[in-house]
Amino acid sequence: MLKTYNNQSIQTKLVSHERYFKEMVKLYNINNFPKVMLLSGKKGIGKFTLVFHFLNYIYSINEINKYDVEERIINTNSLFYNSILKNTCPDVIFFRAEEGKNIKIDDVRKLKSTLSNSSLSNNPRFIIIDEVEFLNSSSVNALLKTLEEPTNNNFFILINNQQTKLIETISSRCIKNNIFINSNQRKKIIDYLIKDYNINLLLDDSGDLTPGLLLAYNDLSTKYKISKEDSILSKISKLLHAYKKDKNKNLINISLFLIDLFFYNLIKKNSNNIEILLNLKSSIINKINEFNIYNLNINLVMNFIESNLKHVK
Repeated sequence: MLKTYNNQSIQTKLVSHERYFKEMVKLYNINNFPKVMLLSGKKGIGKFTLVFHFLNYIYSINEINKYDVEERIINTNSLFYNSILKNTCPDVIFFRAEEGKNIKIDDVRKLKSTLSNSSLSNNPRFIIIDEVEFLNSSSVNALLKTLEEPTNNNFFILINNQQTKLIETISSRCIKNNIFINSNQRKKIIDYLIKDYNINLLLDDSGDLTPGLLLAYNDLSTKYKISKEDSILSKISKLLHAYKKDKNKNLINISLFLIDLFFYNLIKKNSNNIEILLNLKSSIINKINEFNIYNLNINLVMNFIESNLKHVK
């Protein structure tokens, strides 16, 4: 089972991010690592994993159980690795600005106070802010002066998952690094995770979901007993009923993904009816979005979806 740190999955082997890892290590080793780095890319492509491996390289370098640079593997006996899992590492400060759960201004003020003091170990100190695109204006205003005047031994790494527009005043103060994976790299990462962690994949992998989202959606599919054999209508019904109960936005996202994939496969088989199928898909996606936004009656929504899907049988 994948271990997690601050609700993020931890992979002890870095797959398909060799170039980015080497660039970060090189900058650090020549004392040219930027005070504020922004990593931007789709959610689930492994940006947090990349940062986690980079930190393990830095902080375990003088340990017996140091990071394996050649194979890009974390030594799970490392003191740093285990201190991170236990949240007892004073040299790494982690924030996550989730949608609807923003970083508190008091936390930013406390951070500024902490950074004004030297760390007891005299090690470099890294402040990681994940999903930085969800920072609201109040949090940004409280954070800006800290970003503008980082002390010599403090470094910020901001992770932008591009789920909403990033506030420009944050972007303008960063050295930007765009992170990409191609289709071959995506498959390589997914294949590694499925094999190494013995994952039973319940979702069709013929879409373009990032590895992280595929696994997150697969975990939810397992939780709500959604199988590959279920009809598309049954899958959507289970997901929307689950959303009514748990209000997990990813349940809506999975529903939209499954509808998109369902019609993608239909269009491949029925190229003469592309316009009709696209219109049907758009109608269903709009209805699911309305269900999410306006809290529509679930029976009315499912009846609407069912009546539209009858046209494609």
